[in-house]
Formats: sequence, structure tokens, C-alpha cells
Amino acid sequence: MTKPFLLLIALTLSLFTGCVEADHEFSKLAPGVWRATLTLEDKVSINAGDDDMPVLQDNIELPFTFEVKYATRDSFYIELINGEERIIVDDIFYGRDMAVAKDTVLIKFPVFDTYIKAIYVENVLQGEWVVNYREKYRIPFVAYHGQSHRFKNDGTAPDQDISGRWRTLFDKDTEDEYPAIGVFEQDGNQLSGTFLTETGDYRYLDGQVRKNKFSLSCFDGSHAFLFHGKVMDDGELLGTFFSGSHYKGLFESVRDDDYELSSPFDLTSPVNIQEPLSFSFPNGNGDMVSLADPQYDGKVKIVKIMGTWCPNCKDQTNYLIDYLKEGQPDDVEVIALSFERYRDKDKGLAAIRTFQSRFEVPYPVLYGGYYDKAEASKKIPQISKILSYPTLLFVDKNNLIRRVHTGFAGPATEEYKIFNREFKKIVKELREES
Repeated sequence: MTKPFLLLIALTLSLFTGCVEADHEFSKLAPGVWRATLTLEDKVSINAGDDDMPVLQDNIELPFTFEVKYATRDSFYIELINGEERIIVDDIFYGRDMAVAKDTVLIKFPVFDTYIKAIYVENVLQGEWVVNYREKYRIPFVAYHGQSHRFKNDGTAPDQDISGRWRTLFDKDTEDEYPAIGVFEQDGNQLSGTFLTETGDYRYLDGQVRKNKFSLSCFDGSHAFLFHGKVMDDGELLGTFFSGSHYKGLFESVRDDDYELSSPFDLTSPVNIQEPLSFSFPNGNGDMVSLADPQYDGKVKIVKIMGTWCPNCKDQTNYLIDYLKEGQPDDVEVIALSFERYRDKDKGLAAIRTFQSRFEVPYPVLYGGYYDKAEASKKIPQISKILSYPTLLFVDKNNLIRRVHTGFAGPATEEYKIFNREFKKIVKELREES
């Protein structure tokens, strides 16, 4: 062969090889889908049968999936996957842990004050999810690259279809009993939906049905929800609800397409409709902001009672930001009062600054104090109580509280659309008043 021809072949092979390597090049975590689990309960032995022989039960594991994506060769982020929802997490540190001489990944959820720290070896992450505001709260975490399933599926077909609306009671016959609505959509083995309560919803749940048993889970950096249940012979659902490793309760559900919860406008009310709302709290920088400040004179006020740690509050924050962007009303002001999980004021102010910066909140977020509802209620004596975070106050131009909306049903629910209609109707009426 001639020398020019050999050079041409070499150049072609070089270009082809280079393209292949570039498509698969990464310097840190392997890109693509990962399956993770949080171990909520270790294996336990229970007494089963007359022979008193112990039976070893499996770990209680909450599964979730996420995807690693690279913006550049050295810069990556992850997307948490919960049904239709994808949550971008980009506050990630990757480096060598000299104490163990292994690659380590630190995935932070700064708004929720939690993080995952894990060792990375041969496409496996192993470590723990840590919740800073709870004492010694650490849950074992492990994740495997290339696994896309959420719950393990051995191909067993479902013999039940639980699609529809279910009247639900959590913690029945206890002092903590509360009602809910389960809303599910099933497609073969696949199951999605949520539980709606009077104070909010359990966000996008994702899972499966096998024979007469079902499982659902959700992890968003703040909450770790796991539901295991069974369809009984009479059609009723019985199950167990885990919230992280700190809560475990029972629930039961009956199919009921007409069941409704109490109206979120009826759960909290003004104490005296003739008494104007008034308050003065510091913003994230420590500057005092009062409802009596000139910028609020003669305007409709939406006062949001919240916590930066609360996912439902985040959903409502997104709604309010979109409302202000779309309508750009010059006679409506939004103010948030945030009650934090830390009693330390400096930590609370820092959480507010992080929240406001992360979500580019265009309105003031003020520090109300500690998140205990009884304590928080004393800070806003003009309403009967703070039953839920979030709570929304509709305040007229004279600073009178006209309506109170408790809780928030997020975009995973049909009630979200109802809230949107009611919100815009109330604000429109208040704006048109002289």
C-alpha cells in the first residue's frame, strides 16, 4: 500500500475511535440510571407457629431510582425519579476520602438540610442518608448502577386492579388518627398515585402490584415514604406506612369515588374578622419587615406560613412564583413567614437565605421562629391555629384576613387544579374591592 493511503486509514481509525471514547467518557460516577435503597428496618426475628421457632424477616427497604447526567466531562448532576417527577440535585462533591483511601460522593439537599454520603467502588455507592435536624438520624444507603427497576419484579402478574379513589384512615382508633384519600393509577404491574390528606399530599408515589399486594415509595431529599399493602378478600386495602426510620403506622382504605376531605378553607379561621393582621419579623439578612411598611399600603396581601424544610411548601412556593410571573400584579404582595426546625435563630436565617437563593423567590421570606405549631400559633394570634405547613392567608387592602387555606395539594393531585381556580378567584375579588 502507498504511504498516503496508510495515513488515511490511520487518520480514519483515529477519528472513529476518538468519537466512541468521547461518547462514553466520564471521570466520576457512571452516567445513567441507578437503583438505590434506604434500609428503614434491619432484619428481625419473629415468633411464627406453635414450635416457637424464629423466622428471619427481610430488611424493610425503601427503593428509589435516580439518573446521573454529565454537563461536562468533569461536572455531573443527578435527577431523582418519582413517577412523573424529576428533581434535579446539583450540589454534589466528588473526591478521595483519605481516611478510607476510596472515592467518596457527597450529595447535598441544602434546602432540606440533609445529605447522602457514600463510598464509590466498582459502580456501587454505599453509605448513609443523614438528616441534620434530627439527632443521630442516619439511614443506610446503597445504590447500584444500571438497575432501572424500583421494586423487584419476578414477573408475577397482579390479580387486582386498584386504580381509583380510596377513602383512607391512617392510625385508626388512636389519638393520631387522620383521614386521607388514596388516588391510584395502575397499568399492569405498574402503580402510581398519592395519598391526599387535609394538610397536604404525599407527593409522587411510584410502585407496583404483584398478585394482591402493592408497594409504593418516594424519596425527594426531605421525605422518605414507603407504603406496603394488601387487597383483602372483601376488597379493602390494609397496609403499613413508613416515613423514614422514625415513623411506622397502619392504614386501611375502602374504595369510594365520592369521598371528599374537609375543605381546606374550613380548617383554620380568623379569630376576629374585624382585627387587622399585624406582624414584624426579620428577613434572611436580619432586617425587620412589617405589614405596616409603606410598600404594603392599599394592596392585597398573600401571607404564606411555611417552613423551608417542607416539600409541600416548596410546591406552593413554585405556584406563587409562577402566579406572580404570569400576572405581574402591581397591587398584590406576597410575604412568607417561615418557621424552622432549629431553635437557633442564626441557623434559621441561614436556611431562609439558602431557600430564597435556590428557588429565586422574588418576595420576602421572614423568620417566624421555631416550627412547633403551638409556638408558631402564638406568633399569629389573629388566626385560630396553625394546623399545617403551609397555611395561606388572604389579606385585603385594609389588612383584614378574609380567607385562610390550610395545607397544599401539590401537582400530583386533581385538587391542585381546584386550588388554582379558587386562589385566582379570591385574589381577583379582593383586588376589585374599593
